[in-house]
Amino acid sequence: MDETLRIILIIIVSVSIFGLLVFVFVKNYIKKQLKYYLQEKNKNKKL
Repeated sequence: MDETLRIILIIIVSVSIFGLLVFVFVKNYIKKQLKYYLQEKNKNKKL
């Protein structure tokens, strides 16, 4: 029982870390895209 519990905990921790990394990368990518499109929109308003 201890061996299976250890394997389950390792899987849960590794999936959590992977999910956190993916979340951070996607959040930063969306933030960059939003910033770019807002700058483009503001450029068009000034012209």
